[in-house]
Amino acid sequence: MVKGKVALVTGAGSGIGKAAAIALAKEGYAIGALGRTASELDELVAEVKSQGGTAKALIADVADPYEMAHAIDQLTETFSRLDVVVANAGINGVWAPIEDLTPEEWDNTITVNLRGTYLTLNKSVPHLKAAGGGSIIIVSSINGTRTFTSPGATAYSATKAGQLAMAQQLALELGQYKIRVNAICPGAIETKIDDNTDIRSSRETAVPVEWPEGDIPITGGKAGLSEDVADLVVFLAGDKSRHITGTPVWIDGGQGLLR
Repeated sequence: MVKGKVALVTGAGSGIGKAAAIALAKEGYAIGALGRTASELDELVAEVKSQGGTAKALIADVADPYEMAHAIDQLTETFSRLDVVVANAGINGVWAPIEDLTPEEWDNTITVNLRGTYLTLNKSVPHLKAAGGGSIIIVSSINGTRTFTSPGATAYSATKAGQLAMAQQLALELGQYKIRVNAICPGAIETKIDDNTDIRSSRETAVPVEWPEGDIPITGGKAGLSEDVADLVVFLAGDKSRHITGTPVWIDGGQGLLR
């Protein structure tokens, strides 16, 4: 059981972020639950507290530097330190043929996924340094890092590849401060992120390949759970992963090996 350590989780209101926040709280971390929807965060905080944990809701847009600075200031004023950062907030955005994808749609995906990750780390790393080290966990994807067959997912895949590059670049940059940086790359996971996905003209971009039956071998095609990813977050946050940094971990039930 971890005592006295603090974890920031972005996109904490639902899906992987919510599961990660709950799992870390059960391990004894105080949680800074960051997101844009107050009702979701309040529900999460109440659940954590009902299980004997500690959490604080932080309302912020990860792409807004002023909101992020204020949120992390609130976090450190409340808990006095920061040890773990789970940069999870993101969107699927628009998936469309490249000639049909508008600049505004491209920019929106880049802004939330890459600028949001940058700002999360930009504002939190000084506090990790002050704590004498810590762990950064970036939630990327198999798209853009292991597979490239999702029709029209160019913007999304570019951001996920960029997140992995950030993790590996920063693993070297921050190693001297005892800060580890790793990337989790989930495959199909049961979350609400598809609600934020707009797919257009997929027939124009789909690759005409017949895949083996059941595209997630270990589960017979069934998507993984947010809790599966949360267990990995807990491992990468703690001392049992003390010699792991700059590493992508694909958590996809073997899906990426088929795709």
